Amino acid sequence: MTDSSAKEKDPIDEAHSEVGAGLLEGDMGPSSAMAHLYRGEIHRMKFWRERLDRTTNWAVLVISAILTWAFSRPDTPQYILLIGVATLTVFLVIEARRYRGYDIWRSRVRTLQKNVFAYGLDPSAEVPNPTWRRQLSRDYRTPTLKITMEEAMAHRLRRVYLPLFTVLLAAWLVRITAFASGSWTTSAAIGMIPGGVVIAVVAVFYLGAAVIALRPRTWHARGELRSKDLRKR
Repeated sequence: MTDSSAKEKDPIDEAHSEVGAGLLEGDMGPSSAMAHLYRGEIHRMKFWRERLDRTTNWAVLVISAILTWAFSRPDTPQYILLIGVATLTVFLVIEARRYRGYDIWRSRVRTLQKNVFAYGLDPSAEVPNPTWRRQLSRDYRTPTLKITMEEAMAHRLRRVYLPLFTVLLAAWLVRITAFASGSWTTSAAIGMIPGGVVIAVVAVFYLGAAVIALRPRTWHARGELRSKDLRKR
């Protein structure tokens, strides 16, 4: 008999091969391990959600201060409001990056909710995705960002930042028209930059923000409630 045929399996290797086997089989309820896993993912999602809220709170606070300053005195330069637009853009980029991280944990939570708990509550409803375990296992082995930076910015623009940008635009238009002695194109000038150029840059910026936020797209963020979903019964 050859050595290979006589060689027995290492019991340690056999034990390792069984790690995780049978975890939450189709005929089982959520095991203790799965319950703790779900609780941990909820905690992570909540933590990143709070990071998003902190960025939004700072953005609202800074914009409120800039609006108060811009209209506190007649001689306050109108470009203070454009500085507010630039500051708000920085907050938008930061929040979009955090949103991409938040979506990692939310996608895992939604996978467990749809394929484990929803099915456990009503097995007669939609059958779980047969490959959800493999997909979740792959995501745990190699975590990846699920959405692009543009989609993340679109989510945050629709929820928070597009209304804030609109408030700043309205305040800037009032500042260069109602509070200016000359024409609005002249009052929009910043130093040596003509007012027409400033207005054109502002128009291009807002048009780009509107395109990012409102253009038709396939959304990849899982579990994000949108207005059309809220109207469904």
